[in-house]
Amino acid sequence: MSTVPSQRPESGLPAAAAVLTIIGIQLTLLEKLTLGPNWLAPALELALLLPFVIVVPRRHPEQARFWRYLAVGLIALVNLTNFVSLGFLVHFLLVGGKASGSALLLDAVKLWLTNVILFALWFWELDRGGPHRRGHAGEKHPDFAFPQMTSSDLAPSDWKPGFLDYVFVSFTNAAAFSPTDTLPLTVRAKMLMMLQAFTSLLTVALIAGRAVNILP
Repeated sequence: MSTVPSQRPESGLPAAAAVLTIIGIQLTLLEKLTLGPNWLAPALELALLLPFVIVVPRRHPEQARFWRYLAVGLIALVNLTNFVSLGFLVHFLLVGGKASGSALLLDAVKLWLTNVILFALWFWELDRGGPHRRGHAGEKHPDFAFPQMTSSDLAPSDWKPGFLDYVFVSFTNAAAFSPTDTLPLTVRAKMLMMLQAFTSLLTVALIAGRAVNILP
């Protein structure tokens, strides 16, 4: 007997738009900050993204696990690419190079924005078993405690977070280096938020700070 979802399937298009935004940012990075040509990683990411947009634009419990694994693999690839670019930029700043302070600052902002979108994708894909389980029978315990979940006066009883809710959580964590109104409940959520805060702190304190110091 198949599982009957308690809510409508969740659209994956906002997340797909987020990945496309990251791809657009990556294409504007200097090639010295990427492994190989700056179009290589975006091309691989786009190849993984297209099946989602075409075949499974909405996520629901009846979908094969393959799609979940592919989604996690896509986010992991984006994560690795961003970490590599950040590492190259840190190395470039430490050893020196010919680049204006404004150019370095712009690259730092790009990597910071990518960091925000990237971890929003992680939070969206992992919380309560992922978008294919959230709001349906058999969903897992929450990884994040949103304010709407703590009181029936704040939201309808069947409220569930959407992708933009996770973008807000990611943005505030990257800007404040700590949770704000939404708290991590599980170990993996806490580890992800720690990793994001560390990456954001490194970007802001080391890279942006150095770039500002060498502005003409």
